[in-house]
Amino acid sequence: MINENVPILGSPSASFEQVNAYVLAQPRGEYTEFDLCNVILPTYYEICYSVEIDPVLAIAQMLHETGNLTSFWSQRPQRNPAGIGVNGRWQAKASADTTNWVFNPQHQRWEYGLSFATWRENAIPAHIGRLLAYVLPDGAENNIQRALIKKALGYRPLPASMRGSAFTLKALGKIHNPSGQGWASPGADYGVRIAAIAQRIQVNQQPLAATPLLSLPLAGRLG
Repeated sequence: MINENVPILGSPSASFEQVNAYVLAQPRGEYTEFDLCNVILPTYYEICYSVEIDPVLAIAQMLHETGNLTSFWSQRPQRNPAGIGVNGRWQAKASADTTNWVFNPQHQRWEYGLSFATWRENAIPAHIGRLLAYVLPDGAENNIQRALIKKALGYRPLPASMRGSAFTLKALGKIHNPSGQGWASPGADYGVRIAAIAQRIQVNQQPLAATPLLSLPLAGRLG
Protein backbone atom coordinates (compact mmCIF):
# COMPACT_ATOMS: atom_id res chain seq x y z
CA MET A 1 0.00 0.00 0.00
CA ILE A 2 1.25 3.46 -0.89
CA ASN A 3 2.27 5.65 2.05
CA GLU A 4 4.31 8.83 2.54
CA ASN A 5 7.56 6.85 2.73
CA VAL A 6 7.35 5.28 -0.73
CA PRO A 7 10.03 6.35 -3.22
CA ILE A 8 8.91 8.77 -5.91
CA LEU A 9 10.89 6.83 -8.51
CA GLY A 10 9.30 3.60 -9.65
CA SER A 11 6.95 1.89 -12.06
CA PRO A 12 3.24 2.78 -12.16
CA SER A 13 1.49 1.73 -8.96
CA ALA A 14 -1.93 1.75 -10.64
CA SER A 15 -3.20 1.39 -14.17
CA PHE A 16 -4.04 4.23 -16.50
CA GLU A 17 -7.67 3.09 -16.41
CA GLN A 18 -7.74 3.33 -12.60
CA VAL A 19 -6.42 6.88 -12.71
CA ASN A 20 -8.93 7.87 -15.40
CA ALA A 21 -11.84 6.47 -13.39
CA TYR A 22 -10.75 8.27 -10.24
CA VAL A 23 -10.24 11.67 -11.85
CA LEU A 24 -13.48 11.54 -13.84
CA ALA A 25 -15.54 10.66 -10.76
CA GLN A 26 -15.61 14.20 -9.39
CA PRO A 27 -15.81 17.82 -10.61
CA ARG A 28 -12.75 18.86 -12.60
CA GLY A 29 -13.19 22.51 -13.47
CA GLU A 30 -13.33 23.34 -17.16
CA TYR A 31 -11.51 20.19 -18.25
CA THR A 32 -13.45 17.73 -20.35
CA GLU A 33 -13.15 13.97 -20.47
CA PHE A 34 -11.29 14.39 -23.75
CA ASP A 35 -8.79 16.81 -22.13
CA LEU A 36 -8.06 14.35 -19.35
CA CYS A 37 -8.13 11.02 -21.14
CA ASN A 38 -6.41 12.12 -24.33
CA VAL A 39 -4.02 14.87 -23.24
CA ILE A 40 -3.31 15.44 -19.55
CA LEU A 41 -3.28 11.95 -18.03
CA PRO A 42 -1.59 10.19 -20.99
CA THR A 43 1.15 12.83 -20.98
CA TYR A 44 1.80 12.23 -17.29
CA TYR A 45 2.15 8.50 -17.93
CA GLU A 46 4.33 8.98 -20.99
CA ILE A 47 6.78 11.45 -19.44
CA CYS A 48 6.90 9.77 -16.04
CA TYR A 49 7.64 6.43 -17.66
CA SER A 50 10.50 7.96 -19.66
CA VAL A 51 12.21 9.32 -16.52
CA GLU A 52 11.30 6.47 -14.11
CA ILE A 53 8.87 8.37 -11.85
CA ASP A 54 5.70 6.61 -10.67
CA PRO A 55 3.01 8.54 -12.61
CA VAL A 56 0.38 7.78 -9.98
CA LEU A 57 2.35 9.75 -7.39
CA ALA A 58 2.89 12.70 -9.75
CA ILE A 59 -0.78 12.74 -10.70
CA ALA A 60 -1.80 12.44 -7.04
CA GLN A 61 0.35 15.48 -6.25
CA MET A 62 -1.29 17.39 -9.10
CA LEU A 63 -4.77 16.44 -7.86
CA HIS A 64 -3.92 17.47 -4.30
CA GLU A 65 -2.47 20.81 -5.37
CA THR A 66 -5.37 21.69 -7.66
CA GLY A 67 -8.38 20.07 -5.99
CA ASN A 68 -8.79 17.72 -8.94
CA LEU A 69 -8.17 20.54 -11.42
CA THR A 70 -10.76 22.93 -9.97
CA SER A 71 -8.38 25.59 -8.62
CA PHE A 72 -7.89 28.92 -10.34
CA TRP A 73 -4.21 28.32 -11.01
CA SER A 74 -4.87 25.01 -12.78
CA GLN A 75 -7.41 26.48 -15.20
CA ARG A 76 -6.58 27.84 -18.63
CA PRO A 77 -4.66 30.00 -19.39
CA GLN A 78 -2.57 29.33 -16.24
CA ARG A 79 -2.39 25.51 -16.51
CA ASN A 80 -0.26 25.35 -13.37
CA PRO A 81 -0.36 21.72 -12.21
CA ALA A 82 1.41 21.87 -8.86
CA GLY A 83 1.67 25.34 -7.37
CA ILE A 84 4.88 26.09 -9.23
CA GLY A 85 5.94 29.60 -8.23
CA VAL A 86 2.65 30.23 -6.40
CA ASN A 87 4.24 31.40 -3.17
CA GLY A 88 1.56 33.51 -1.51
CA ARG A 89 2.60 36.84 -3.00
CA TRP A 90 -0.38 39.00 -3.91
CA GLN A 91 -1.38 42.62 -4.40
CA ALA A 92 -4.64 44.48 -4.66
CA LYS A 93 -3.83 46.29 -7.88
CA ALA A 94 -1.86 45.53 -11.01
CA SER A 95 1.62 47.04 -11.16
CA ALA A 96 3.74 48.08 -14.10
CA ASP A 97 5.60 44.78 -13.85
CA THR A 98 2.97 42.18 -14.70
CA THR A 99 5.43 39.31 -15.28
CA ASN A 100 3.91 36.20 -13.70
CA TRP A 101 1.18 38.27 -12.03
CA VAL A 102 -2.39 37.09 -12.75
CA PHE A 103 -5.71 38.43 -11.53
CA ASN A 104 -7.50 35.73 -9.52
CA PRO A 105 -11.28 36.36 -9.54
CA GLN A 106 -11.73 33.76 -6.77
CA HIS A 107 -9.82 36.06 -4.41
CA GLN A 108 -10.36 39.38 -6.24
CA ARG A 109 -6.66 40.18 -6.25
CA TRP A 110 -3.48 39.87 -8.28
CA GLU A 111 -1.40 36.79 -7.44
CA TYR A 112 2.08 35.66 -8.37
CA GLY A 113 2.80 32.30 -10.00
CA LEU A 114 3.82 30.60 -13.22
CA SER A 115 1.50 30.04 -16.17
CA PHE A 116 2.13 27.56 -18.97
CA ALA A 117 1.20 27.72 -22.65
CA THR A 118 0.23 24.04 -23.00
CA TRP A 119 -0.16 21.00 -20.79
CA ARG A 120 1.79 18.57 -22.95
CA GLU A 121 4.79 20.66 -23.94
CA ASN A 122 5.11 22.96 -20.94
CA ALA A 123 3.09 22.41 -17.77
CA ILE A 124 3.54 18.67 -17.29
CA PRO A 125 7.26 18.63 -18.19
CA ALA A 126 7.74 21.54 -15.75
CA HIS A 127 6.01 19.57 -12.99
CA ILE A 128 7.70 16.21 -13.55
CA GLY A 129 11.12 17.70 -14.22
CA ARG A 130 10.94 19.74 -11.02
CA LEU A 131 9.83 16.69 -9.05
CA LEU A 132 12.72 14.75 -10.54
CA ALA A 133 15.15 17.48 -9.46
CA TYR A 134 13.95 17.04 -5.89
CA VAL A 135 14.58 13.29 -6.16
CA LEU A 136 17.95 13.13 -7.94
CA PRO A 137 21.20 14.80 -6.85
CA ASP A 138 22.99 16.78 -9.52
CA GLY A 139 25.02 14.33 -11.60
CA ALA A 140 22.90 11.27 -10.78
CA GLU A 141 20.61 11.70 -13.81
CA ASN A 142 20.66 9.85 -17.10
CA ASN A 143 20.50 11.88 -20.32
CA ILE A 144 16.69 11.87 -20.57
CA GLN A 145 16.28 12.83 -16.93
CA ARG A 146 18.89 15.57 -17.23
CA ALA A 147 17.15 17.13 -20.24
CA LEU A 148 13.79 17.19 -18.47
CA ILE A 149 15.26 18.70 -15.31
CA LYS A 150 16.98 21.38 -17.36
CA LYS A 151 13.71 22.26 -19.07
CA ALA A 152 11.78 22.36 -15.80
CA LEU A 153 14.32 24.48 -13.95
CA GLY A 154 14.35 26.88 -16.88
CA TYR A 155 10.84 27.86 -15.81
CA ARG A 156 11.75 28.20 -12.13
CA PRO A 157 15.21 27.50 -10.67
CA LEU A 158 15.72 25.15 -7.74
CA PRO A 159 18.45 25.90 -5.16
CA ALA A 160 21.37 23.47 -5.39
CA SER A 161 20.84 22.48 -1.75
CA MET A 162 17.43 21.04 -2.66
CA ARG A 163 18.64 18.76 -5.44
CA GLY A 164 18.22 15.15 -4.35
CA SER A 165 16.61 16.15 -1.05
CA ALA A 166 13.28 14.35 -1.45
CA PHE A 167 13.52 10.70 -2.43
CA THR A 168 10.10 10.06 -0.83
CA LEU A 169 6.77 11.90 -0.73
CA LYS A 170 7.30 12.78 2.93
CA ALA A 171 10.45 14.75 2.23
CA LEU A 172 8.60 17.09 -0.15
CA GLY A 173 7.33 18.85 2.99
CA LYS A 174 9.75 21.45 4.32
CA ILE A 175 9.54 20.16 7.88
CA HIS A 176 10.78 16.72 6.76
CA ASN A 177 13.30 17.84 4.13
CA PRO A 178 17.00 17.68 5.06
CA SER A 179 17.74 20.89 3.15
CA GLY A 180 15.36 22.85 5.37
CA GLN A 181 13.26 23.68 2.31
CA GLY A 182 10.62 21.75 0.38
CA TRP A 183 7.77 21.79 -2.12
CA ALA A 184 5.27 22.87 0.56
CA SER A 185 5.80 24.77 3.81
CA PRO A 186 5.57 23.63 6.52
CA GLY A 187 4.25 20.50 4.78
CA ALA A 188 3.98 18.31 7.88
CA ASP A 189 1.29 16.10 6.27
CA TYR A 190 1.99 16.93 2.61
CA GLY A 191 3.25 13.43 1.80
CA VAL A 192 0.40 11.82 3.74
CA ARG A 193 -2.18 13.71 1.72
CA ILE A 194 -0.61 12.82 -1.62
CA ALA A 195 -0.28 9.18 -0.57
CA ALA A 196 -3.95 9.10 0.47
CA ILE A 197 -5.03 10.11 -3.04
CA ALA A 198 -2.69 7.55 -4.61
CA GLN A 199 -4.09 4.85 -2.29
CA ARG A 200 -7.65 5.60 -3.35
CA ILE A 201 -6.66 5.45 -7.00
CA GLN A 202 -4.90 2.14 -6.40
CA VAL A 203 -7.86 0.43 -4.73
CA ASN A 204 -10.55 2.01 -6.91
CA GLN A 205 -12.15 4.03 -4.12
CA GLN A 206 -14.24 7.11 -4.74
CA PRO A 207 -12.42 10.44 -4.46
CA LEU A 208 -12.41 12.36 -1.22
CA ALA A 209 -14.10 15.75 -1.27
CA ALA A 210 -11.25 18.04 -2.27
CA THR A 211 -10.48 21.65 -1.39
CA PRO A 212 -8.05 23.04 -3.96
CA LEU A 213 -4.79 23.73 -2.17
CA LEU A 214 -4.23 26.66 -4.50
CA SER A 215 -7.54 28.25 -3.55
CA LEU A 216 -6.23 28.79 -0.03
CA PRO A 217 -3.96 31.61 1.22
CA LEU A 218 -0.39 30.39 0.82
CA ALA A 219 2.32 31.57 3.19
CA GLY A 220 5.90 30.52 2.64
CA ARG A 221 5.12 28.26 -0.28
CA LEU A 222 8.29 26.93 -1.90
CA GLY A 223 7.04 24.91 -4.89
